[in-house]
Amino acid sequence: MKLYKIKKSKIDNKGRGLYAIRDIKEGTKIIDYKGKIITNKQVDESDKYDNGKPIYLFTLNKKFTLDGDFPWNTAGLINHSCNPNSQYDGKGLKIWITAIKDIKKGEEFTCDYGFGFDEDYKQFPCKCGERNCCGYIVREESRWRINKKFAMSNKKKLINNS
Repeated sequence: MKLYKIKKSKIDNKGRGLYAIRDIKEGTKIIDYKGKIITNKQVDESDKYDNGKPIYLFTLNKKFTLDGDFPWNTAGLINHSCNPNSQYDGKGLKIWITAIKDIKKGEEFTCDYGFGFDEDYKQFPCKCGERNCCGYIVREESRWRINKKFAMSNKKKLINNS
């Protein structure tokens, strides 16, 4: 049974999102993340997979990646949040989305995309609006680096304005 409907996202004002059509219990498998299995070498060599475009890639293992950048991958409509209600799970060459807390009917499904903190982090602004949001789509364990950076720049502004 389908657990979602597609409608305009509250997070991504220009895009769509997936919304629960009934209350969903923590641990429920929501939807499969579908795509094409490609080699990690293909990812490295193709212009399709640069940071200037939306990214729908999941590294499956040392050799393979799942490319979910296809219109038939409905799970690709799940938007990022710094306070997600679901997560990506996987085994072997499969990825799916599972509820990590109880989700109310009408609530938008969200996941933490888990991007690493690197020199490109500013290319991925976050629009989730959560209290713990650092302003960029960076995995939870790296957000302190951005928050620390903002704190340091604000401290310098205060010192310079004194």
